[in-house]
Amino acid sequence: MRAKRFTQVDVFSSEPFGGNPVAVVHDAEDMSDDAMAALARWTNLSETCFLLSPRDPQADYRVRIFSSLRELPFAGHPTLGTCHAWLAAGGSPRGREVVQECGVGLVRIRSDGDRLAFEAPPLLRSGPVEEALVARIAAACGLARAEVRDARWVDNGAGWLALMLTDRERLLALAPDLAGLHGVPFGLVAPWPGGEAAFEVRAFIGGDAVPEDPATGSFNAGLARWLVEERKAPASFVIAQGTAIGRAGRIHVDREGVQVWIGGTCVTRVEGRLHP
Repeated sequence: MRAKRFTQVDVFSSEPFGGNPVAVVHDAEDMSDDAMAALARWTNLSETCFLLSPRDPQADYRVRIFSSLRELPFAGHPTLGTCHAWLAAGGSPRGREVVQECGVGLVRIRSDGDRLAFEAPPLLRSGPVEEALVARIAAACGLARAEVRDARWVDNGAGWLALMLTDRERLLALAPDLAGLHGVPFGLVAPWPGGEAAFEVRAFIGGDAVPEDPATGSFNAGLARWLVEERKAPASFVIAQGTAIGRAGRIHVDREGVQVWIGGTCVTRVEGRLHP
């Protein structure tokens, strides 16, 4: 493997080091699957991305996304971070929007003022979550079953499910025991009445390098589809995430007809060379 451009991008926050970092390796054509997986484990971030030439003629670039556990067909903050790194390296979209090729197909990304925003992909799985799984997650979080107001699958490629709570302070105080939930991606959401965001979110994947995610694009994209389609939220709103772990994630949701856009600020924090 030859030396490559390497970028680390802070996604979903305008505050320095307040968002979710993602590593981006440019020109990764000569890297094997094993090498990509090994680097993703080594970076110890929630995701590491690898920029490649597109296979689909409609795409501007292709990306492969790896967590410390597995390759993901789609993830949200890696989508925005990779697009930011690609543009900063001189990438130029063929049309008005950037078109990313990844495991779920083509994802549209647009510049939205000082933010980038991706079109939320359709849900691969939706509907109520099985009661046994809801009870299992609630127990691991130290919640009584009655504290979970609703639960839905919001899976757009990463396997997410969402549990709705009623009390934001209760949400922030939780200390989940993830030992029995290895590899189960789930998020908790509660309304924030009168707050600077409409909802507060916490998201977890047991066994991952970053078990609590600071700001999660894929989960919030699925969650947003659930909230807006069932009229639990307005057409445009903001989700806060990362508060419980000292971050300041802000995910902007905008519904336009049947399209749902998920946006946030992206800032390059590290640039350099990755050496074999």
